[in-house]
Amino acid sequence: MKSTTVFDVATWAGGALIAGVPEHEISSISTDTRTIGQGDAFLALSGENFDGHNFVAKAVEQGATTLIVSQLPAETVEFSGNIIHVRDTLKALQNIALHYRRQSIADVYAIGVTGSNGKTSTKDFLKSVLGQTGVVNATLGNLNNHIGLPMTVLATTDEHQYGVWEMGMNHPGEISPLAEIGAPDCAVVTNIGTAHIEHMKTREAIADEKAALPRAVRPDGFCVMPATDDYFEHVKAQLHCEMIGVGAEDSEIRAENVVSGEAGMEFDLIIGEAQAAVCLPVMGRHMVTNALLAAAVGHRRGLSIETIAEGLSHTELTGGRLERDSWNGVAILNDSYNANPDSVKAAISSLMEAPGEGRRVVALGFMGELGDLEESAHREVGAFAAENGVDLLVTVSDRAQPIAAGADNKVPTQSFDNQEAAAAYLQSELRAGDTLLVKGSRAAAMEKVINHLKG
Repeated sequence: MKSTTVFDVATWAGGALIAGVPEHEISSISTDTRTIGQGDAFLALSGENFDGHNFVAKAVEQGATTLIVSQLPAETVEFSGNIIHVRDTLKALQNIALHYRRQSIADVYAIGVTGSNGKTSTKDFLKSVLGQTGVVNATLGNLNNHIGLPMTVLATTDEHQYGVWEMGMNHPGEISPLAEIGAPDCAVVTNIGTAHIEHMKTREAIADEKAALPRAVRPDGFCVMPATDDYFEHVKAQLHCEMIGVGAEDSEIRAENVVSGEAGMEFDLIIGEAQAAVCLPVMGRHMVTNALLAAAVGHRRGLSIETIAEGLSHTELTGGRLERDSWNGVAILNDSYNANPDSVKAAISSLMEAPGEGRRVVALGFMGELGDLEESAHREVGAFAAENGVDLLVTVSDRAQPIAAGADNKVPTQSFDNQEAAAAYLQSELRAGDTLLVKGSRAAAMEKVINHLKG
């Protein structure tokens, strides 16, 4: 965060400076006493199961010189610094980030990223491509919600030329306030799928919610989206800015000669009449599409095709997204971070395209936030696995058992109550040369299968 006076922060927050020095400067706002540093401001967030006001004394002990609170702590705290009083600390955080974006880092070129799947990998590709010519502040992990996005914006400083900011949702009306805070210069919509359909009810509602991000882009900006997505025209019709489609046969930006190699996905990047070879360090044809989205942004920012290809080929991807691993000669595709029907099908397709002579084995946990579609969606995934020729299907937990049922005895299946039991079975069953895909929703904690398998 660029140094900002306490008075300005209080004004942006919609609060009052009830103690302290207005001219005192703040260069960092923290909501976590474990990461607070000397001279930081501590903002006391409150939620259903926690209240940051209970940690004010700890924040002061750690060196906080400014407190942003909606109530003074019940305990006595010896404190001679600045106190900003606000009605709602979460709203204050969001307001501070909104004004900081417009008044302190208005020159930073911001790319907002949303979509049902692939936000984080697309963010990683964007960071690597744009990082070839500038310094990028990108969302850490998937801190893309009503708290994570403001904190990411506030982490932007003078050294950054770009902001690549994920914006996620699982309920109606969540994207618009994030877009208002981030004020994107351009938007990337990775796809319109079925993630969070429990709360959104229909894919059309999901598309309308995702479209709130590019709707916030000014008319001289642009939005990038796969031209092959069946909601491409639906989103385009809602925008005031230019819509750029990638990945179709007639798209200016597309991939040709796509193959799965030992190191990842190899393809020829085509931009107009130019061509450059790319080797993504990750499996999956859907990852190629995500890379094309990043290439389009890089191209519009004036980067050469060679620079874009270099950035894509050297991307450092966030863990748990088709991350390659191994155990006793078994290749492991760790895609355990999250799951929904579309992303599971894409991961299974990636598994079947992966090089290797051994069997293709799938270990799946449950998929969350599907509502009334939960059982049918799990059965659909099981049927997809069988139709695509997996050699062995393993499911973990009762909620994932319908996946095995969906396979309809067309492939061997094994179901287990927990990750440890599944790993024990896989230890005895897997052979050198096999390839194992591990995937499930975050709550399914399928990374534990890999940990038990290797440990």
